Amino acid sequence: MKQVIAMHGWAGDHRIWAPWARQFQAQNWHWQSGERGYGHLTPRCPDWLTNPDDAPHRRVVIGHSLGPHLLGEHHLRQATDVVFLASFSRFVPEGRAGRALHTGLKGMGRSIGSDGEDSMLQTFLARAAAPAAADGLPASPARDGLSSPGREQLRGDLTRLIECTSLPAGLPQHARVLVVEAGSDAIVVPEARRQLIDDLAAHLDQPPEVWTLQDSGHALLVPDLLLRVQAWLDDVPFSSP
Repeated sequence: MKQVIAMHGWAGDHRIWAPWARQFQAQNWHWQSGERGYGHLTPRCPDWLTNPDDAPHRRVVIGHSLGPHLLGEHHLRQATDVVFLASFSRFVPEGRAGRALHTGLKGMGRSIGSDGEDSMLQTFLARAAAPAAADGLPASPARDGLSSPGREQLRGDLTRLIECTSLPAGLPQHARVLVVEAGSDAIVVPEARRQLIDDLAAHLDQPPEVWTLQDSGHALLVPDLLLRVQAWLDDVPFSSP
């Protein structure tokens, strides 16, 4: 049995995974997407299906940005493979650069529920898409509007992001890991990207594979990325369609 549990990042929702789910399901993967419920969608935290027989199993976690940190420890602990998309272990680096980022994030938190909320979210979307245009992003609660409970969830997850200082809890040492970096990421700073690689190298039995998409922004608006990730999981050479 081949399974995927995917989790979106801060201010997103599970709709970002729609093309991924269609492609993986067509190749006999069982796909489940988590949902934080920032907008008007019902929060959902999927779980692994029980393997019905003794056939080999694959349990794959795919997370964008904060996504891997939003799953439970048991999700990671049972994973055979983990894909980090524009993600991090520690989001706010230590030192002067980290202090400035911390101040900015606190300001974003104060904007939630205020008259500045929409402006803050639109600025975030523009930075997530850059250098591409924000109108190329998939639908999201940051664009469609937050619900009242969703605002509290968004605020709480921003605090979680600020407080991230290590790899997601439960990540097994034996997992096969792929890191996809956005070379033009305007959200995850270079120090945080380097820290993720260092932390994984120190934790895993085998080094992670790292792809850097030089001209891509944080949202990773790369049409064939899902095909490339699927080929990596299936351990077959990728050939562009």
